[in-house]
Amino acid sequence: MSNFPPEVTPPPYVPPPSEAPPKEIIALPWAAPVRWLGLGWRDLAAHPAISLFYGVAFWCMALILGAVFRAKPEYTMTIASGCLLVGPFLALGLYEVSRLRELGLTPSFATSLTCWRGHLRSMGMLVGVLIVLELLWGRASLVVIAVFFNTGMPSSLGVIEAVFNPENWEFVAAYTVVGGAFAALVFAIAVVSIPMILDRDTDAITAAITSIEVVVDNTGVMLLWGALIVLLVGVALMLPWAAGLVLAGPVLGHVSWHAYRGAVRWLTPA
Repeated sequence: MSNFPPEVTPPPYVPPPSEAPPKEIIALPWAAPVRWLGLGWRDLAAHPAISLFYGVAFWCMALILGAVFRAKPEYTMTIASGCLLVGPFLALGLYEVSRLRELGLTPSFATSLTCWRGHLRSMGMLVGVLIVLELLWGRASLVVIAVFFNTGMPSSLGVIEAVFNPENWEFVAAYTVVGGAFAALVFAIAVVSIPMILDRDTDAITAAITSIEVVVDNTGVMLLWGALIVLLVGVALMLPWAAGLVLAGPVLGHVSWHAYRGAVRWLTPA
C-alpha cells in the first residue's frame, strides 16, 4: 500500500477578467477619412497659433531629414523612420487640443505641452516598441543598399540615380518592399494607439492591439487613410523648403484624433 496521498487533479485554469474597458471597433465607411480631414481642419482653424507651432516643429524635422539625405544618404531611411515615430508623439499636443474641443473645453498652449505627464509609463513602453522597429527598419535598409551596391555606400546623387535608373528595378523593388513592410507595421501599431492612451490611459499593449484590430477590421478604409497621409505629406514636401508641412503636419495631427474617435467606441464612460 502506497504511503503517498492520492493524486488530486488541479482545477482548470481560468484567466482573470480583462481590466481593459469594453470597446467596440466600428465598421468605417469609405467616406470616413474625408470626414476626419474636415474635422481636423476645423480644429486648426479654431486654434491656429497652437497648431502652427507644432507645424513648424514638423517642418524642422523635414529640413533635418533633407540635410541628412544630402550628407549621409545611407542614414536617410533611419532618420525617416525616426521622424515617422517622433511625429505621432509630437502630435500628442494636437490630440489634446482636439480632445478638449470635443469636450467643449478651451485648450491652451500649456495644456498641449504637458498632456503627456499623466501617461508617461504607457507612452514609454509604446515608444520602446516603436524604437525597436525603427532600429530594425534602418538596419534592413542598410542591408538592402549593401547587397545592391557592393562597391560601398553610394552618395546622395548615386541613390537618386539608382532609384530612377530602369536597370535598377530590383533594388527599387527590394527597397520598397522592405520599407513598405516596416511602414505598414508602424502604421498599424500607432494609428490609434497614442490617441487612445491619451484618452483612456490604457496600457501600451492594449492600445497597440486595439490599433491593429482597427486596421484589420477596416483594412480598405485604413489603406485609403494611409494613402491620403502619404499624398498630403508628399504634396507638402514638394513646396519650396517643404514649407507645406507647417500646415499639413498639424492638420494630420488633429485628424488622427478624429480617426481614433471614429474607429473605436467605448462602452463605458471615461
